[in-house]
Amino acid sequence: MAGIIRAAFVAVRQTRRARVIAGGLAIAAISACTTGSVLSLEPAVDVGSQTSAVPKYAGMQRLVPSNPYMTAAYPRMDEPMAPTEQMPASEVDCRNELKRLGVVYTDLAPIREGQCGIDYPVKISAIGSIGMKPAATLTCDMAATFAGWTRNELVPSARWRYFSGVKTIRQGSSYSCRRIAGEGVLSEHGKGNALDVMSIELGNGKEIDVRKPGLFAFRTRGFLNTVRADGCQYFTTVLGPGYNYDHRNHFHFDIKNRRNGYRACR
Repeated sequence: MAGIIRAAFVAVRQTRRARVIAGGLAIAAISACTTGSVLSLEPAVDVGSQTSAVPKYAGMQRLVPSNPYMTAAYPRMDEPMAPTEQMPASEVDCRNELKRLGVVYTDLAPIREGQCGIDYPVKISAIGSIGMKPAATLTCDMAATFAGWTRNELVPSARWRYFSGVKTIRQGSSYSCRRIAGEGVLSEHGKGNALDVMSIELGNGKEIDVRKPGLFAFRTRGFLNTVRADGCQYFTTVLGPGYNYDHRNHFHFDIKNRRNGYRACR
């Protein structure tokens, strides 16, 4: 009788041990398929090549008028211009103007993306000693217009108000194939005729954020007002903080060709 009881006890213990082992294997298997913790009930996250945090882009984008983060979300692989590529005289003259203005640039191969593109793009990395970060891909006309405004208006304004030169212009979007939200019209970014400026770093280390300054930031407000007003003498469109929510954190400059020479400065 004692032998029968002992045998039953051993069988029960082995069954429990088997259940524990099976449970441990199940937990290990689940843990191998998730980035969350089973014990703490953290949600699993897809760690594949495409996650919900990384949107897919295909073709022309439907975004806000100027998305200052488009260059990060939609990276391009730039190709240099072919040595045999022949440029029209107007493009040659424009590049001579870039050299006169001290612009550091690289000629790129033509960009063609459906309705978007630039026939003779240039990639601007500096205007004299002023760095452009990141480098901006533009038409030569837009690059020359922006360089002229930088040298003739932006730099003198910074010296007058801050007693300092300009070290870096931080841009958020240059060429980008997309439409203007709510209008269905191709953005000037899709033609390489637009540039968004996020902030300006001075030679003394001060960084001027383009966002609307505080109530008592008189010097910054005066500087940004000057930037906007002077820009209207060079560009056909200047939009910035105060115009609408989409432009709350940057200045949008472009050279859109409008009827009767109309300019949009807001």
